[in-house]
Amino acid sequence: MSDRDEFGAFLVGFIVGGLSGAVVALLFAPQSGEETRALIKDKSIELRDKAQVTAEEALARAEQVASEARTRAEELTKEARTRAEELAREVRERGKSAVEAVRKPKKSEGETAA
Repeated sequence: MSDRDEFGAFLVGFIVGGLSGAVVALLFAPQSGEETRALIKDKSIELRDKAQVTAEEALARAEQVASEARTRAEELTKEARTRAEELAREVRERGKSAVEAVRKPKKSEGETAA
């Protein structure tokens, strides 16, 4: 989990640094105000499109991970259910054996009484 936090911090720093550098470059560019505004508008549209694509990719990956987790949870549930059924069957068999052992008269007692 720490690796993801570090990556997230790196990503935020990278984006903020890139935006800061772009703003500084635009402000000190040897262009007219109108050209600079048009360039800022174009870059902001480009940045918005990139952010949208990145968000869509992240959403798709999250859906994939959720699907894999759901599949794994279903597999574990099936395994647990199967094991529980096996244990229940084993307990029933042991219980039947115990009841039969209690009900079954001992031969040595019957022979000494006769």
